[in-house]
Amino acid sequence: MSHGQLPPVKNGAIAAPVVAQFLRSSGMSIEQLMLALVPLAQKYAIPPISNFFVGAVALGASGGIYFGANYEFVGQALSFTVHGEQAATAHAIARGETGMQMLAVSAAPCGYCRQFLYELTTASTLQILVPNTPSTPLTSLIPDAFGPGDLGVTAALMSPQSHGMTLAQATGDPVVKAALAAANASYAPYTFSYAGVALKTSDGSIFTGSVAENAAFNPSMSPLEAAVVSLVISGGKAYGDIVDAVLVEAVGSKASQASATHDVLRAITSVPLRTYQAHAPHK
Repeated sequence: MSHGQLPPVKNGAIAAPVVAQFLRSSGMSIEQLMLALVPLAQKYAIPPISNFFVGAVALGASGGIYFGANYEFVGQALSFTVHGEQAATAHAIARGETGMQMLAVSAAPCGYCRQFLYELTTASTLQILVPNTPSTPLTSLIPDAFGPGDLGVTAALMSPQSHGMTLAQATGDPVVKAALAAANASYAPYTFSYAGVALKTSDGSIFTGSVAENAAFNPSMSPLEAAVVSLVISGGKAYGDIVDAVLVEAVGSKASQASATHDVLRAITSVPLRTYQAHAPHK
């Protein structure tokens, strides 16, 4: 099937009503559509180290579709790599989704991504699609999984978050305010190290990302990684378009994002990082 027969993609996403209408008129199944979109998602990947392009297509709880792709940062540790499955999840979260029904990927998810996806609100029902393979439940890909419940956490990634943190001094700076909003929407039930990043581009657009922790810690996604997904996929921008970068994180964070954000940002732009600390509301 040619790409011309697929529904229009806007900012790396397809709205739920458009998806539903296309399925009715085309006769395609949702599984067929998602797999057909994977090559388009791959075009958003930036893997200068591996040259291995991963595309991921997420079906949100609302019925909307969201693209994801992989990102690598030359000169930085491989642990900072953004996996396509992580990117699709971050994209869906940024669009307000609170769960994921299905995820199509260009290749079977690695163990790291299976662990990351097990943190989701809909982990028990999430279906994984790869080319030429029947739909497979995530739970069958990660038997005897370790997850939030093992650490006594009842929250799950993609559940709405609102932490109510404020800065010591009010500011009218829109980039700082955007980073604060991202920090307040972040998911960090293990360390409470809430953090958000905002990237401003030369046309005045602002793209944000929030930290997304994982029960196994290492598959956690940094706010800068999530912001890169927003910048490239939702915004269609390049790293060279960045003119300002702000990190806001909770004061006294056990898992500070400051040094990692500074180092990874340096790999993609010469723009300096501005950092701010936010305070939790008094109880």
